[in-house]
Amino acid sequence: MPAFVSTAHAQQGERSLTVYTAGPGSLIKKLATGFEQQSGIKVDVFQATTGKVMARLEAEAANPRADVLISASWDTAQDLEQRGWLQAYESPNAAEVPAAFKTPYYVAQGISALGIVWNTQSGKPEPKDWSDLAAPEYKDLVTMPDPALSGATLDLILGLYAARGDQAWTLLESLRDNGMTVSGPNAQALTPVLQGAKAAVFGGVDYVSYAGMTKGESIKVIFPASGTVIAPRPMMILKESKRPAAARQFIDYVLSPEGQAAVAEAWLMPARSDVAASRPLFQELTLLPAADGGSSTLRADVLQRFGTLFGQR
Repeated sequence: MPAFVSTAHAQQGERSLTVYTAGPGSLIKKLATGFEQQSGIKVDVFQATTGKVMARLEAEAANPRADVLISASWDTAQDLEQRGWLQAYESPNAAEVPAAFKTPYYVAQGISALGIVWNTQSGKPEPKDWSDLAAPEYKDLVTMPDPALSGATLDLILGLYAARGDQAWTLLESLRDNGMTVSGPNAQALTPVLQGAKAAVFGGVDYVSYAGMTKGESIKVIFPASGTVIAPRPMMILKESKRPAAARQFIDYVLSPEGQAAVAEAWLMPARSDVAASRPLFQELTLLPAADGGSSTLRADVLQRFGTLFGQR
């Protein structure tokens, strides 16, 4: 997913704000425009994959530029809090956000889930669970986003590991042996399935596929019977923000009914429980147990083992 800077060029000073975000480019454009119209505060946006956003944040550690960070993975917020990079803020508009999706330092913008994205015209049997993609019918026909580039995909591996232990790695080995390819970030893994060159994505982010379905793509999102993970997308204010008041206003706006309606229109689950959505909500899914995603050591170990398994490291 390419990075972009919003057309409303940032101005230095109290009437501007810098937001770094992973997630749908159309959503942050809409939120930035709505916030600017409401507050008069210009928004400068850097939007990319979680991996690229975090790499930029780390590179700028000595001279921070971002005021607000929106990640695609809850564990990145946990890690930054532990490192003392965040400032506390509890928005009054977070009252309708379930307790599981907010802390004194960060709150969900919205929530995605991971599933199997199946090409309905592939001629292959409809999969019901993760292991179905290791069947001979799916030989060389499965893709998977790279967990080093997709925070949500890393969450899935952590969830499978929490539920199955080493059996999670046995599953991944069987998928590798069946010819599954690791294909960059989410959009790159989905493209060959949309084109018909592949039949399914293992661990596709649901909102991207729902958006494609509305455009007539022949795909279906399947949430495996054995369980999947949801990925609340945390918003946080950086401790070194030079515009904390504007940052708090932005968080308030995203959590307002107007902001949450924009989240729902992007096919994410709204963070607020009182905002409707035209898609399954997390209460309707079978969920894997939560892993200790806040451990940067665990994340690093999982990424290393995955990379070794698929010949990437």
